[in-house]
Amino acid sequence: MSTASKLTIVFCHGVWADGSCFSKVIPALQADGHEVIAVQYSLESFEEDVAMVKRTLGRVSSPVLLVGHSYGGATITASGIDDRVAGLVYIGAVAPDVGETVQDQLSRYPSDVFSRVEVADGYAWMLPNATEFFCGDLSEEEQKLVWATHFPPHAEIFTQQKLQSTPWKSKPSWYILCLQDQTVHPDLQRWVSKRMGATVIEVASSHVPMLSQPSIVIDVIRKAAAAVQNG
Repeated sequence: MSTASKLTIVFCHGVWADGSCFSKVIPALQADGHEVIAVQYSLESFEEDVAMVKRTLGRVSSPVLLVGHSYGGATITASGIDDRVAGLVYIGAVAPDVGETVQDQLSRYPSDVFSRVEVADGYAWMLPNATEFFCGDLSEEEQKLVWATHFPPHAEIFTQQKLQSTPWKSKPSWYILCLQDQTVHPDLQRWVSKRMGATVIEVASSHVPMLSQPSIVIDVIRKAAAAVQNG
């Protein structure tokens, strides 16, 4: 299969991160012949983040497999209604329905990490010891790097979501459920993945399996891409 005929893969990051959080999985997918891009949005407002996803869709070939981590599950849900999107992969992610915000979902199953987040100057900053709950299965060195480069979101971003429709009701979806997640509670992940009827793959990882167990994430994306491509 030529590169031109392969599915494009577009990644959407969560809060306290940017597109480089997918750096351990992108090279393998590029080597498979996929066009791959990680959206770099500002975490200033949900509306602007979704707009940047849509701009990015306009820069790549169709069809597209959208992959969202954490808060990125909301941005792929909001932008996945685009006709160019053929399927969705969620990684330890929220997945709001129409009328729901990310905060609605997070409040349903509270997690530990928010006890180590400080709001200052209008932004939500991780405290240094928050990495225990965010990426606790990484080495100490990697945890320090995650904290040093973490990207704080606007403090109001979780309450801004306004979805027009939910593509997971009509498009195929996959969900990587992180069993040791202390950022998006595993019970919340079970609830949203069951509701969307996703193909669920459980992994014994923290909130960041793309960093701690990238081979599993690569495998799920490969299978999702093949299923959408051949479907």
